[in-house]
Amino acid sequence: MSIDSDKVLKTLNPRKVWVPLLLGIGIVVAMILTDDELTVDKLLLISHAGGGALLLSLLIIFCRDAGYVYRIRLLTGKQLSWLSSVYVIVLWEFASAVTPSVVGGTAVAIFILYKEGIKMGQAVAYAMVSAILDNMFFVVAAPIAILLSKGQAFPAIEAIDIELGGSLEALFYISYGLIALYTFVMGFALFVKPRAFKWILIKLTSFGFLRRWRHGAINRGNEIVLASRQFKGKNFKYWLSLSVATAFVWVARYFTLNAVMSSFTDLNFDQHMLVFGRQIVMWITMLISPTPGSTGVADLLFPQFFGIFLAEYTLIAGMLWRMVTYYPYLILGALVLPRWLQRVFVKRKKVRKEM
Repeated sequence: MSIDSDKVLKTLNPRKVWVPLLLGIGIVVAMILTDDELTVDKLLLISHAGGGALLLSLLIIFCRDAGYVYRIRLLTGKQLSWLSSVYVIVLWEFASAVTPSVVGGTAVAIFILYKEGIKMGQAVAYAMVSAILDNMFFVVAAPIAILLSKGQAFPAIEAIDIELGGSLEALFYISYGLIALYTFVMGFALFVKPRAFKWILIKLTSFGFLRRWRHGAINRGNEIVLASRQFKGKNFKYWLSLSVATAFVWVARYFTLNAVMSSFTDLNFDQHMLVFGRQIVMWITMLISPTPGSTGVADLLFPQFFGIFLAEYTLIAGMLWRMVTYYPYLILGALVLPRWLQRVFVKRKKVRKEM
């Protein structure tokens, strides 16, 4: 994978970082002002929120991000310092927040890892394995959530079918199938037969109109082979630790909503588990969303999935959920990015002087 570092760094001019952030804030404010359902009375319902549960949600988010930092440092064999790991995770989350879910922040993460001193082949490998681990969690957790929900994981609301243009269950299973297929193919390519996968890519792009992608297929094949070499010889403890860390960060991500909802209503154990299971179903459905951070789709699905628990607090709880899980990364990313860019420039100047 070839990346023009100078071009990327010029594009990420710190003075321009605030432009998309302010634009995003403007869009959010406009959506609030033009939302007929959002009245002053509904906004005032935020005063009913329990402070303890909201503080718990923020603590859970902190623990989740700490888990991400630990995982990326463990994944890279501690090549990254703790500070570098924090930079990588914050900017990775920022990139994920401003790009569609179907795109994600993986390409940006590779670039950030590369600029933090990780070789390009290793950076690609680490990003790929992160994606495989995350997707594997979905593949395993989704059937468990559906079984434990006793058939209640999918809300029976016809409005969803109308708005999304199809059955919610159909959208879920399409998204789940794509995730499972991607996880299987990439896992097979990375850990079983990397050279065979490269050969298949090259052969597939040897016919007709597919030849235009031949060069890219060769590059992707080479990346797979290089990435595979990074993980040869890794012991069981290494993979177990990564798997536990992955499960921890995703469970923490989902229980953030449980904490937010608990600030407005009392949930028993079974209801907490149902909320948790429905989040997995909703999240997998949102993964095929074309909007940045799945905004819009998340706002549409939230009342359908959780309105039964929240009643009049549904709208304000949904806003709080987005505020604590999405918007902070826009602000934090915009604050951290200029500092990180300055750090990269300093490193580059130092290297040039040594040369």
